[in-house]
Amino acid sequence: MMDEDIRRLLRSQGYHLVGSHSAVKGCHWLKESLVRGRECYKARFYGISSHRCLQMTPAVAWCQHRCIFCWRPIEHTLGCEITGDVDEPAHIVEGAVEEQKRIVSGYWGHQWADKGKLKEAFEPRHVAISLAGEPTTYPYIAELIERFKDRGMTTFLVTNGQNPERLAHVRPTQLYLSLIAYDRDLYKRINAPQLPGGWERLNESLEVFRDNPSRKVIRITLVRGYNLERPELFAPFIERAEPDFIEPKGYVHVGYSRRRLNRGDMPSLEEVLEFSRRLAAATGYSIRDHSPESKVALLEKK
Repeated sequence: MMDEDIRRLLRSQGYHLVGSHSAVKGCHWLKESLVRGRECYKARFYGISSHRCLQMTPAVAWCQHRCIFCWRPIEHTLGCEITGDVDEPAHIVEGAVEEQKRIVSGYWGHQWADKGKLKEAFEPRHVAISLAGEPTTYPYIAELIERFKDRGMTTFLVTNGQNPERLAHVRPTQLYLSLIAYDRDLYKRINAPQLPGGWERLNESLEVFRDNPSRKVIRITLVRGYNLERPELFAPFIERAEPDFIEPKGYVHVGYSRRRLNRGDMPSLEEVLEFSRRLAAATGYSIRDHSPESKVALLEKK
């Protein structure tokens, strides 16, 4: 489990720790919604209320990848699987909601905060299970999702596809699978897998993902000079996965990623849209919308 040095580092970065291995963090768009009335692209694409969305992870310091574009402190990742005693799903859910309330309570003194939204924010209705680490390294991820659903919350799970056996049992409202590379060499270069057989596990997850009854999204984080230039090479993987939506999203040069990449590696909005147009043509999907602020497009099945 996490030693005190790691816990201290995470707290200094704004993480609210829950139990032995989970965390909550106030999202940028939570503040934007409460203070400026601006919403996350998930509100625009999927109808999510940003001020009622809880951003959390049950595995804040565990992941099988060390992706070069990750803004998190992956240099302090503890391993590829949570080991030892793990917290019960119900304990994590209750702790996460309480920490979200603690985060939201800090806005009561903000002169521009919308007091009506603040009252609603104390009862979160959506949970984004991503934030940091790989959520499926938590062995009870399926049960965790069910406990959030028991509270009447919609659930958004983001996974890197390294645990296909667990992916087969999860039933979130929306399931994201990150697909960053179109061949083994690029996968090793950009995802930096820490376990052998990562490419094979990702490909197995594409099949499991296809058969999952949840609403499904393939997320492609785009980095100039790595995976931006040949969108058509992603088409066979999209055809196998059969997602409801595709989200090509531009890499942002923030956080710890600045130690690994340059500002020039960020694609422009126009480059993201051009990638999306070419991918749409290669897959038969169509561009439904895009968000300039987040440099992300939404493609859907025709």
